[in-house]
Amino acid sequence: MIIRKLFKFENAHIVRGCSTQRCSQNIHGHSYKVEVILESDCLDNGQMVYDFGLTKLYIKEMIDSFDHAITLWSKDDPVYLGAMKNHSSRWVELPVSPSAEQFSRVIYLIVERILETTVMQNGEQNVTLHSIIVHETETGYAQGFKEDAYSQKMGEIMLEEIRFSKQVILEWSDPQLWIKLLNKELIINPKNI
Repeated sequence: MIIRKLFKFENAHIVRGCSTQRCSQNIHGHSYKVEVILESDCLDNGQMVYDFGLTKLYIKEMIDSFDHAITLWSKDDPVYLGAMKNHSSRWVELPVSPSAEQFSRVIYLIVERILETTVMQNGEQNVTLHSIIVHETETGYAQGFKEDAYSQKMGEIMLEEIRFSKQVILEWSDPQLWIKLLNKELIINPKNI
């Protein structure tokens, strides 16, 4: 069975090297919609694949890291990177260009890590991430699957190379959350929310 949870965030970026000059040469923003698609062959004690309320914890928190932020590509011009970090307290730096396609891959890896490290408390079993859909506009989206997230042809993404600004980190419920995820420390879901 598949379930979907929709998240939203506002974000600015430049997508270097794309065909559209407006996108490749100018900072611009989008109202992103992100669908997290989970699957399982079992239901929990509440007869659910995964309680939607639980997705509002760590999954939402990490996706919200991109909200009202600028997303930067670590290989962009160092002067541009420095200026953006100097003039914006909310930024995320990725090892890949922040296209919708790469957003789907990055978010896939983050959500997958959250699920891998979460201790379930309500009988959830075999809950896995099916895919991530990132709607960049009303008419365009990218859907990333596991094979895409790990594709060498699309550019390797190491979670350790993703950087969050100090302001983003301070807004998390646990400022150590990203470090815990990188170290694969266990996260315990609450029994009740």
